[in-house]
Amino acid sequence: MSVTVRVPAKVNVQLAVGGARPDGFHDLANVFLAVGLYDEVTVTEADSFALTCTGPGADQVPLDRTNLAARAAFALAERHGLGEPAIHIHIAKDIPVAGGMAGGSADAAGALLACDALWGTNASREELLDICAELGSDVPFSLVGGAALGTGRGEKLELLDVGGEFWWVFAAADGGLSTPAVYREFDRLSPDAPEPVAAPALLEALRTGDVEALAATVTNDLQPAALSLFPSLTDTLAAGTSAGALAALVSGSGPTTAFLAADEPSARRVAAALAGSGACRTARVAPAPAPGATLL
Repeated sequence: MSVTVRVPAKVNVQLAVGGARPDGFHDLANVFLAVGLYDEVTVTEADSFALTCTGPGADQVPLDRTNLAARAAFALAERHGLGEPAIHIHIAKDIPVAGGMAGGSADAAGALLACDALWGTNASREELLDICAELGSDVPFSLVGGAALGTGRGEKLELLDVGGEFWWVFAAADGGLSTPAVYREFDRLSPDAPEPVAAPALLEALRTGDVEALAATVTNDLQPAALSLFPSLTDTLAAGTSAGALAALVSGSGPTTAFLAADEPSARRVAAALAGSGACRTARVAPAPAPGATLL
């Protein structure tokens, strides 16, 4: 028997970052928007634990128990006294790897939901979210999808209303960025970061579906740090803006860059221009919001 779950990528339309906490994390006001780029996670009964991965960037994905999807399965099994999981987890990647779009977190949420269905553990939504929060700051949002404000280190979610569809272009860079390295650079560049607060104008733009207002309010406090470590992203941002994007920003900790377009035809024009610019490896078009982890 096997279970497959589809999980979405995310873009942070606002990522406000406070100073480093004593535990090493940072307080955030993180406005998540799930986008229509998906991984699929399939969990199958097996004689022993195994993990495989295919798709773009699969060679960069760890195939041992350090993988977040594996950790999710083991965490659920431990909570329910099931012993060591005898399963095969297969991840079919389409979300950029190490790209600041929460692909690893999405896979963890997918594995968790798939194992819950496969084993019949009937975990409550609250229990699943609790396990997600233990695994990582972005994992709870990967489970719920849509749009949400994440506070704390991003794991405390308040679901947000979205009044329309937004079209995005995501440009994948050659190479990756380490999230801890980006945060260390943020700390160096912003030693006196203020308390993070969600921007009311941005939340209103999402609620009303106003793409122009959203474009005027998207921000990412990690962007200067990402650009410091990966300077060529400046050229990518400029290429997307000159191609007609309403807004351009680094997605999360990068190095994927995100471009908000007026509509789907505009997004496809921006993607074509980026693909031909030499400033990125690939450019993908995706609508938002998208549903969270979904059993197929």
